[in-house]
Amino acid sequence: MSDTSVVMITLNEEKAISKVINDIKTVLPRSEILIVDSSSDQTPEIAANLGCKVIRQFPPKGYGKAMELALLSAGNNIIITLDCDDTYPTEKIPELVYWIEQGFDIVNASRLANKKPKNMPFGNYLANRFFAYAIKVLFGISITDAHSGMRGYKREMIHNLQWHPDGAAFPVELLIKPIQKGYKMKEISIEYNERVGEVTMRRFSSTWWTIKRLYNLKFSKENN
Repeated sequence: MSDTSVVMITLNEEKAISKVINDIKTVLPRSEILIVDSSSDQTPEIAANLGCKVIRQFPPKGYGKAMELALLSAGNNIIITLDCDDTYPTEKIPELVYWIEQGFDIVNASRLANKKPKNMPFGNYLANRFFAYAIKVLFGISITDAHSGMRGYKREMIHNLQWHPDGAAFPVELLIKPIQKGYKMKEISIEYNERVGEVTMRRFSSTWWTIKRLYNLKFSKENN
């Protein structure tokens, strides 16, 4: 699995980052670990000292811009995205890599494939369920988690498509657009752990941008 890059977006994650990086190294000791960081705390220094490639994006330009930079900067043919708050199970990374190696272009790690995660607020759970239903109706795509922060991607696919990273909810576009273009997707089930550190997601902004992205992906001429 030396042909794998694990990329993360960090914003003041000094409480969690050491554990997450060490957990990644346990399951993928030869992978590249890359972070795009907009922190005002010691997160980038901790990551660099643990051998990560650190790209500073300060002042912050938003999650979408940071994630696009991380994806385009990854040096290996398989890219794994992971939130750096210890909510996602690093032990499932090899499974993502396996399915990419089997020919899938995207592997979506769903927190919602079975039941409501105990660590997900009920409002977030309902919103995620609604958006999964909307995606089924609008696009005919059967998924259960459009906002997962843990996925596998083929690097070639990332570089072949044009993205619109401005604004929140970029993972929605990263999932739907490739499927629209004929790329192969697989979804696996994962557990969702309790977050370490403060919540940085803005729920209203994320909801608004999800609706906007779904509209643009369905009706914008440049996406068709």
